[in-house]
Amino acid sequence: MATSASSHLNKGIKQMYMSLPQGEKIQAMYIWVDGTGEGLRCKTRTLDCEPKCVEELPEWNFDGSSTFQSEGSNSDMYLHPVAMFRDPFRKDPNKLVLCEVFKYNRKPAETNLRHICKRIMDMVSNQHPWFGMEQEYTLMGTDGHPFGWPSNGFPGPQGPYYCGVGADKAYGRDIVEAHYRACLYAGVKITGTNAEVMPAQWEFQIGPCEGIRMGDHLWIARFILHRVCEDFGVIATFDPKPIPGNWNGAGCHTNFSTKAMREENGLKCIEEAIDKLSKRHQYHIRAYDPKGGLDNARRLTGFHETSNINDFSAGVANRSASIRI
Repeated sequence: MATSASSHLNKGIKQMYMSLPQGEKIQAMYIWVDGTGEGLRCKTRTLDCEPKCVEELPEWNFDGSSTFQSEGSNSDMYLHPVAMFRDPFRKDPNKLVLCEVFKYNRKPAETNLRHICKRIMDMVSNQHPWFGMEQEYTLMGTDGHPFGWPSNGFPGPQGPYYCGVGADKAYGRDIVEAHYRACLYAGVKITGTNAEVMPAQWEFQIGPCEGIRMGDHLWIARFILHRVCEDFGVIATFDPKPIPGNWNGAGCHTNFSTKAMREENGLKCIEEAIDKLSKRHQYHIRAYDPKGGLDNARRLTGFHETSNINDFSAGVANRSASIRI
């Protein structure tokens, strides 16, 4: 398994510079979703003082022609800060800043899905929607080979790896622990982590978050994971089915409830929502990944604890259903 060249640099030399005082200045890393709808980009600017809230952060710009978000002839894009976190890499008082992207005419970029999501969440705020996200991912070498897998073969079949302990069952726990602690430091609402069914596959949980905060915390947790993996010289992929064959895929199971669902007789509200979802199944499938459902089609086969992508289903404690109560 190959690792990145950067991971072989002497980190002690870097630390010599990172320990230098930075005076009154602050480093703010601006983070945004690029034109693919799934890739993340970032760049850093210096601020004269520590911002106390996201409203104190200045707007910024970038070259959208280099991020699949504009043509070169009119490439100015604007970064509008929407959420701020502590920076676990540069540490306090430096910040991570999640941004929405706007085009030259101040209209939301095509992959700025947060803009419309925020509007909808504001409309239904009286229902107090809660989200809990279960983000699965797979650790890979820079050559695309799963972390810890034999170079010319496969590990033993699935069974002992889920929540497993031991060098022959847990592949890459150091990375997982580093990500977990970095998220806690940043103020991300991470609530847990575990090894998943396929070796080198892991999951972290975000939430419960109310309204738009679910997306903000999930995207920053993803960014932190990519940065931690960068330091270790490996890759974290969210691909739904990175390894074809008799191996589990990776998803992002979404737990959802409204205030009415959490109260007495809430099951009736849940069943009403499921009925509505059943009538829009194909529309939702197209919205669940940036390729209009093509990526998830590789995972949602009806096998390996998934439902079939073409069939809507629901059930209590049923891991092969579209909606599990």
